[in-house]
Amino acid sequence: MATTTAAQRRDQDRNAYNAFLAVCPSRQLLDRLSDKWVVLILCALGGDSPGGDGEPGSLRYSELSRLIAGVSQKMLTQTLRSLERDGLITRTVTPTVPVTVDYALTDLGLSLHQTTRQLRTWAQGNMDAVQANRDQYDAHS
Repeated sequence: MATTTAAQRRDQDRNAYNAFLAVCPSRQLLDRLSDKWVVLILCALGGDSPGGDGEPGSLRYSELSRLIAGVSQKMLTQTLRSLERDGLITRTVTPTVPVTVDYALTDLGLSLHQTTRQLRTWAQGNMDAVQANRDQYDAHS
């Protein structure tokens, strides 16, 4: 049985979740969180959507589908399942005819929502500057 020194244990602990390492599980999480549908779903459930009151709440699947333009049924379903698996949202099924399914942010999802809100706000607020830079770059290419 190999023994490790205190310095080796510190290195192992420091690198346990280092997204710069290819094998790090947190890198997979970053891949998921960088998806546009994840950001939009978290913002919608956080109350940031047009017409939203700015307060987190629950939304039905059909409300999310209408709210997030361009998302396919398959992609919305897959994204919601992955967010539920990660513990970022809850899924509540109410036995009505037809069945009602509501989604809401968990405490973990709420903590991430603050970041996604800032990312969305930044993108919306800086799109003119980004577009101007793209146009300038394309003109010189």
